[in-house]
Amino acid sequence: MLFTFLQTSTEVIEGAVAPVQEELTFSLIDMAIKGGWLMIVLALLSIIGIYIFGERWWAIRRAGKISKTFMKDINDYILDGKIKSALGLCKKTSSPIARLVEKGIERVDKPLTDIQTAVENVGNLEVAKLEKGLPFLATIAGGAPMIGFLGTVMGMIQAFFNMSQAGNNIDITLLSGGIYTAMVTTVGGLIVGIMAFFAYNYLTARVSDVVFKMENVTIDLLDTLQSRQDSTIY
Repeated sequence: MLFTFLQTSTEVIEGAVAPVQEELTFSLIDMAIKGGWLMIVLALLSIIGIYIFGERWWAIRRAGKISKTFMKDINDYILDGKIKSALGLCKKTSSPIARLVEKGIERVDKPLTDIQTAVENVGNLEVAKLEKGLPFLATIAGGAPMIGFLGTVMGMIQAFFNMSQAGNNIDITLLSGGIYTAMVTTVGGLIVGIMAFFAYNYLTARVSDVVFKMENVTIDLLDTLQSRQDSTIY
């Protein structure tokens, strides 16, 4: 008798707990669907952001790579008067730094101020190429959370509208369901915005590293050209 009572009590408790556990479990896909059509916009922004990050990361990584002996060989060619060999090495290397050096070598017999101006102009163009797409990534970082907040406001408006239409038959689920749906877009917007924010700052730091290398190469090239002109005079 006691055993039967205990068994029955256990079954009742398990039956009461099981539905609660089912209600507490939900997938990210279900949560995204609850967010409505604004989640599609956020999904598109996240895909675009990932593409920009991957493409720019690869381009900047290639731009920063250069042989350790590149400038040594260039300096040797210039001092030995082998200008064509130096230009050939630049064309073979094919990188922003090499194109910058190539522009300076093409004006090897010009005044240093003219050479420096030409090199700086090429450097600005190369940096602009490296930063292509970064402004849009920054826009995603700032715009995605705003879109999420827009979805939250729209969801709250819908929730209160449903409550006003319910009249005296107000159910707490009308408000809680609307708030749940509204907050989903906020979470989605913040996730996309945070990812884009960190991606933008990381790529900006990598571009700064390449710019630093270009500045060092420019100084090294101008010193070599100055030495060549001094040796020619004397």
